[in-house]
Amino acid sequence: MAEQWIYLNGQYVTKQDAVVSVYDHGYLYGDGIFEGIRIYNGNIFKCKEHLDRLFDSAKSIMLNIPLTYQEMEDALVETLRRNELRNGYIRLVVSRGTGDLGLDPNRCPKATVVIIVEQLSIYSEEAYKTGLKTVSVSTKRNIPDALNPKIKSLNYLNNILVKIQSNLSGAGEAIMLNSQGYVTEGSGDNIFIVKNGVITTPPCYLGALEGITRGAIIDICAEKGYKLKEEPFSLHDVYVADEVFLTGTAAEVIAVREVDGRIIGEGHAGPITLNLLEEFRSVVDKDGIKVW
Repeated sequence: MAEQWIYLNGQYVTKQDAVVSVYDHGYLYGDGIFEGIRIYNGNIFKCKEHLDRLFDSAKSIMLNIPLTYQEMEDALVETLRRNELRNGYIRLVVSRGTGDLGLDPNRCPKATVVIIVEQLSIYSEEAYKTGLKTVSVSTKRNIPDALNPKIKSLNYLNNILVKIQSNLSGAGEAIMLNSQGYVTEGSGDNIFIVKNGVITTPPCYLGALEGITRGAIIDICAEKGYKLKEEPFSLHDVYVADEVFLTGTAAEVIAVREVDGRIIGEGHAGPITLNLLEEFRSVVDKDGIKVW
């Protein structure tokens, strides 16, 4: 992109001019919500699902988004067009807005809306064949009673602490457990295991995010006749799985080859993982809203 344009509260500004107040409660308290969305060949993948989750999150935390659903969709499309971007990543952020140093959200009269679009490259194509090295971490997933995982909030410190631990171990990703010892998710991805042809992913009530890519894979499994269950499982189940893979907006569908020194399956992406990745990539430029 020759010049990067960012949507900021109804205006399109350059990257260097895209600034928000230090009194914004998104900065002061992590008070806000966000969505990460992919663009494939001019298609905003699962745009409706992402906007539905954004507006649901806003309602849950009593955050008044100053745009209608259609206005938000139009802003996404226009931001992409101004940046002439056909493939990449959208970060849509809605914070509580500018207030004072107090905690009270009523002191923030209007929410701040930001839309950023950029190129994205998180893993090499080779990594999708070889898989990732991962580790389990001591940091536990926030309990759902404290912060519902269906709310995609700006407060990501729980996930950041997990990422720090995976970085220190030299792993590509981490696996997080909840306070009961059940597997929930990675630092930024949902997790699936495969055993004897059956695919299992943690139910969201354990603390896992209800990921959009996770949902897409569940739909693909139903269409292709794979047996899939949403039920709790432990690290032992991960260690002895035939295949393990992660899903996320940025990661798509990527295999795990090793967990805590245990080699998963044959030590590379398994047939079910590769097939689901292929099926996923066959729909990403069709399911959503076409910009061009």
